[in-house]
Amino acid sequence: METTNTYLERISDLNTRAQTTFEIPLPHLASGKVRELYECEAGILMVASDRLSAFDVIMEEGIPGKGIILTQMSRFWFDLVADSGLVPHHLLDHQNDRLEAIFGTSSDLSRRAMLVKSLQPLKIEAVVRGYLSGSAWKVYRETGALWDYTLPPGLRESDVLPRPLFTPSTKAESGHDLPLTQEEAADLVGEPLYDQVVDTSLALYEMGRARAEQAGIILADTKFEFGLDGDGRLHLIDEILTPDSSRYWPVDAYVPGQAQASFDKQFVRDFLETSDWDKSPPPPALPDSVISGTLDRYREAYLRIVEGSR
Repeated sequence: METTNTYLERISDLNTRAQTTFEIPLPHLASGKVRELYECEAGILMVASDRLSAFDVIMEEGIPGKGIILTQMSRFWFDLVADSGLVPHHLLDHQNDRLEAIFGTSSDLSRRAMLVKSLQPLKIEAVVRGYLSGSAWKVYRETGALWDYTLPPGLRESDVLPRPLFTPSTKAESGHDLPLTQEEAADLVGEPLYDQVVDTSLALYEMGRARAEQAGIILADTKFEFGLDGDGRLHLIDEILTPDSSRYWPVDAYVPGQAQASFDKQFVRDFLETSDWDKSPPPPALPDSVISGTLDRYREAYLRIVEGSR
């Protein structure tokens, strides 16, 4: 089977269609904005499509290969997490053998799939911010603080924060996740577990920040999700440190005081902001230049972080 790197080069001209739906002979459990979940004997099969959502609306066009990039980056990071001993994760052992048994050796589906344990997700999103950007910048401009954190006056957009901050949010079934105070988040999951989530998330962010820096990339912020097994043990779940769950900037283009070039779907958001779209379905069509530009950014993050470490 060709390498992921070779596959991504092959689809760069957009001749390969985005895979947004699947026909998989397993019981279908649920559909997310990006992933499809299936029941199998070993656990749950998560398959990442090439769908793209922006402002909580799924675009009509997908990004060819995006699901493979998300999956392969997540698997790279999950391996590092396992080596670090910071927290167990939800991937089952012997992934490649198990996926080959389901899909065979010639299917691209195995590159966009993960077999995971069935766990109970926590009711909060674990967001860690190292830089003042996105919604955090908007809140700071309006209040001079970052929710229930006090910050120095005079910070600029994209400035590095005095220290990474844990800013939890709701885990919305639909629509926007909403910010939570530390107290509200602790009430949702219980204080001892909340403290564990905070400490683990900050340690994971530091691991990701250091690896990204080696690849010439700034990890500005990221989102983690956690779940519990039957014994109440915390696990890292979903995806981790991908361009969909993280804000990645190139180090050599970083200029504080303004919005940054990025390796994530901010490129799509910027295009949509120039239209007269009201951010409700249906979304405007994405031109080929935006689709290919987004793929280039996702692929560059993958090549620098994953392939660059080998």
